[in-house]
Amino acid sequence: MRAVPDTPAPRPAVLVARAIFPEVLDKLRQHFEVSDNEHDEDWSAQELIARLQGKAGVLTTGSQRIDAALLQACPQLRIVANMAVGFNNFDVAAMTEAGVVGTNTPDVLTETTADFGFALLLAAARRVTESEHFLRAGRWDRWAYDLFAGQDVHGSTLGILGMGRIGQGIALRGAHGFGMRVIYHNRSRLDPAIEAQCRATYVSKEALLRQADHLVLVLPYTPENHHLIGAAELALMKPTATLVNIARGGIVDDAALAHALRERRIAAAGLDVFEGEPRVHPDLLTVPNVVLTPHIASATRATRLAMAHLAADNLIAFLTQGRALTPVNAPPRLRVAR
Repeated sequence: MRAVPDTPAPRPAVLVARAIFPEVLDKLRQHFEVSDNEHDEDWSAQELIARLQGKAGVLTTGSQRIDAALLQACPQLRIVANMAVGFNNFDVAAMTEAGVVGTNTPDVLTETTADFGFALLLAAARRVTESEHFLRAGRWDRWAYDLFAGQDVHGSTLGILGMGRIGQGIALRGAHGFGMRVIYHNRSRLDPAIEAQCRATYVSKEALLRQADHLVLVLPYTPENHHLIGAAELALMKPTATLVNIARGGIVDDAALAHALRERRIAAAGLDVFEGEPRVHPDLLTVPNVVLTPHIASATRATRLAMAHLAADNLIAFLTQGRALTPVNAPPRLRVAR
């Protein structure tokens, strides 16, 4: 009797929720049945749920909310791979309870994001955006001793709130490149060897706010960090100070910041993230002393490609070998393939 060949097991199905690099889609297609979003449509929560039916994994980019309602409606989902270092779009507790693994993309964007944070600091402190708008409007007709006189960066005090990988990268740039005094506040103090490498001194949050000439926010968004920088905190800062946010929207009370900028209670700000983005608080659009960019701190082609590959590699490793590369949770029980 002729042997019947084994029927190959069906390949897992995954969804890529935003447009990404074609070469990364090709990599995923070597392992999975892939549904993509090549037109980069903005799906509603219900549309995302509909497209996730029957999917074991999904590659997200930080703008897709993964919550209890979605998890309940998508019983086959086993892993969500974020193409971002942050994961405040995840309800981590709900994912853990449901046995769904979440992953992020740490390390690959550290240096690029630190570069951009320092670029925002320089642009805000030296009034680059203000002066460019002035020039483009044809208003520059003579030299003046105080024309767009900003604040020095070299030799000043750099304050960092949130001293993870990116914060340390900014500290290194400030201390070694610009001769800055570096102070920081963090949930926990760094190892003395890292402090020495960064030439950084740990201080209280209040001391950080009062002493920093340039304050950079590089901490994750959590409910506890919501409006961590509000009117009271801004009032503690120097009137000559610069505030830079490359962390997450919602950490800063944008309305309070706009008011402080308008009243010149602080000198300038550089913002790459916003509460409720892509919407921007309208008051921020009417004050001149703020540099605004659309969440592009990691936006070089090499870095974004590395982020996409790491998110894809998390899907591949978990769904083919049972272990994610960069998990953000560890469910005590995992959903099994159905």
